[in-house]
Amino acid sequence: MSSPKEQMVKIIQEQTDDTSYDEILRELAFVWMVERGIADSDDCRTISNEEMKRRIRIWQS
Repeated sequence: MSSPKEQMVKIIQEQTDDTSYDEILRELAFVWMVERGIADSDDCRTISNEEMKRRIRIWQS
C-alpha cells in the first residue's frame, strides 16, 4: 500500500492542467472519505439502515 502522500500526488497528477484548487481539494476529500468508509466497514463500525432512518427522524424532529 502506498503512503498518503504518494496517493495524493497520484490523484493530483491525474487531474487536467486546468483543474482548480477547489476541484483538486474536492477530489482529495472524496477519496479520503471513501477510504475511511471502507475502513469503517472492514472494522465493523457501521449501523443498519433502520438505525440510520431512526436517527434521521430524530434529527428532523
